[in-house]
Amino acid sequence: MKKLIKKLDLNDYIENFSKLFAREKSIILEGDINIHYKIIQELSKYDINSPKQVENLDSQLMHLQKQGVLKVYEIYEFIKIINYFLYLKRFNFEGKLLELIEKIIIPNDILNVCNFFDEKANLKSGINEDFDNIKEAINKNKEETKQSLYRLVNSSKLKPYLVDMQVHYINEQECLLVRGGFNHTLSGSVIERSNAGFFYVVPHSISELKQKRNDLENKKEEVLYKICKDISYILEKNLLFLKFINKEFDKFDHYIARIFFAKIGDKNFILPSKDSKNILVDFCHPALEKAKPITVDFSKKVIMLTGVNAGGKTMMLKSILSAIFLSKYLLPYNANKSTVVSNFKAINAVLDDPQSVKNDISTFAGRMLEFSKLFEVKNAIVGVDEIELGTDSDEAASLFKVIIEDLIKNDIKIIITTHHKRLAALMAANPDVELIAALYDEENQRPTYEFLQGTIGKSYAFETALRYKIPIGVVKRAKEVYGEDKDRLNELIERSSALELEYKQKIAKLNSEIENYQRLSNNLKEQKEELDAHINKEKSKLHKEYKDAREEAKKAIKTKLISDSHRHLNISHKLVSEIEVEKVEDEVLNFEVGNRVKYNNTKGEIISIKGQKAFIQTDAGMKMQVLLSDLKRSGNPPPKPKIKSSVKVEKPQNGDIKLDLHGLRADEAIENLDKFLSDALLAGFEEVLVYHGIGTGKLAFAVKEFLKKHPKVKGFEDAHPSSGGFGAKVVKL
Repeated sequence: MKKLIKKLDLNDYIENFSKLFAREKSIILEGDINIHYKIIQELSKYDINSPKQVENLDSQLMHLQKQGVLKVYEIYEFIKIINYFLYLKRFNFEGKLLELIEKIIIPNDILNVCNFFDEKANLKSGINEDFDNIKEAINKNKEETKQSLYRLVNSSKLKPYLVDMQVHYINEQECLLVRGGFNHTLSGSVIERSNAGFFYVVPHSISELKQKRNDLENKKEEVLYKICKDISYILEKNLLFLKFINKEFDKFDHYIARIFFAKIGDKNFILPSKDSKNILVDFCHPALEKAKPITVDFSKKVIMLTGVNAGGKTMMLKSILSAIFLSKYLLPYNANKSTVVSNFKAINAVLDDPQSVKNDISTFAGRMLEFSKLFEVKNAIVGVDEIELGTDSDEAASLFKVIIEDLIKNDIKIIITTHHKRLAALMAANPDVELIAALYDEENQRPTYEFLQGTIGKSYAFETALRYKIPIGVVKRAKEVYGEDKDRLNELIERSSALELEYKQKIAKLNSEIENYQRLSNNLKEQKEELDAHINKEKSKLHKEYKDAREEAKKAIKTKLISDSHRHLNISHKLVSEIEVEKVEDEVLNFEVGNRVKYNNTKGEIISIKGQKAFIQTDAGMKMQVLLSDLKRSGNPPPKPKIKSSVKVEKPQNGDIKLDLHGLRADEAIENLDKFLSDALLAGFEEVLVYHGIGTGKLAFAVKEFLKKHPKVKGFEDAHPSSGGFGAKVVKL
């Protein structure tokens, strides 16, 4: 773990956190992380003091198990732990925290032992009568010694030899500081000399008092040992409880340290999730001062970071791994609460050069050794910096493509940084791969430390070299050696990155507009539902009242007495006349200039309003004057005309109808053949000649297979014997 912390530049961060522990321990919090998180959340609601510093008590517990006798200061270390839990029990906790505290039941004899000591780890008076008497005798002896020395200090015979009038304590003994010749008036023992050449002397007149004090001190130690033996016996009887509370103290120490650490800098706890989604939001790496927050979605199995040198790719890699590490061990850090990270069983960082003279291992061999170990693990996240380090980049690209694809099957997430685009191009079509490019500010010629997902970035090696004062002539010659074709490829990559950024901005704008329209649609839907409910309510009311009126009419018809029939009819008419229907008022529309409106089937935009009339410009280009009351709202603008795009491709200045592939490897030959056919098509050639030779037949086979699959090749045949025969092909385009 220490190596991983160092690789991720988290040393200072972890060290600052560890300083908050009451005693030294590992940062790992054993047990169910979800329960720990819940308890920390509950505990953070209370204003709780951190525990006092406590020694590690493993050896003391072992000593008690063997029925040994602890010293006073060792006993007091246990007392400090118990006193802290007594302090916690004063709070009115709830939930999981309450369950945890209620499990800690302190035995009565242990509580009695706690009352033996004061806050300075001294035995209180009244605990042991012999001990109290000895302490009193020692204090009395010290006072007598002090008085005896002061009498000597005030002696007229000794005053000429005294350097000062004080009583000094040297080697825990009271003495006087005197000049040479003191032996004429003072009988005593020299125990030390001062820097000025004076003497510290213990007078013989107090030797008897000092001997008596030594005897008292020895007696005190004997009594103290007996007290410690009795207390140790009590502790030994409660050994299981002491082991339990010692472990629980470490657990609470973890909780309290994390809570206090989170308050420093307003950090958040990000609990690892079982979801496959991984999104880091506004994360600031602890090793950076005034860091630019990083936001990145690394949910896919493989993340490939490309782009400008010194653009923050390695720090992005370290940031992702650091967030995973800190969440795994429930350590708070600076990130938005919406951050989501998974819980990985293992975290590996392949960041440095493994080359070692001592172990006789090269850079690439060391990398292969590290990758070989990854095939033995599952559910892990691995960060690899400069993946092609130490070998040919083209060969490494093919090798690492296969390695990465196999590691994905082992449920391993891989974060990769690279400057070589071949591997990125090979992996781009894989749906499990996310491409991320570090961006570069062309105008100011420096990295922006921002990232764009979904594209390959340009390295800007030449620009970086100029920024770091490499002579411009050297860089210019390097560009010539590099070649125009590769430089053109970089320009295309850069252009695609710019387009991607532009498209993302447009998509974000469209998404915002869609959300706005969706919100309006939801509001209209809610209004319609409220209106439908109101109509249904009124219909039910009408049905009931109509039914009541009809029943009264029936009663009137059935009655035989004319007076009764008239009475029922009158009641019926009264009920009908009392039926009221709440009128639903039409929505009053307030129109303004610029609003989109609809008049019958004609749509347009209001260009002016005069009184109750409006002038509208229709989508067909006509102007109309209509009443405002006849208008309805229309939020749909006229469709924009489609912009036709065209691509202009210049024909190459120099074209050739022949290509010689002799002596090339198959992959090099196919690359040259592909470019040759493209140039021939642009030049307008309908037939070209390709020499591949006979040899072992591998090159000829590769050429045939490529020509069969090429979309612009109409057909091909062996050349005339005078033009190469079986060793050449005539290709029709």
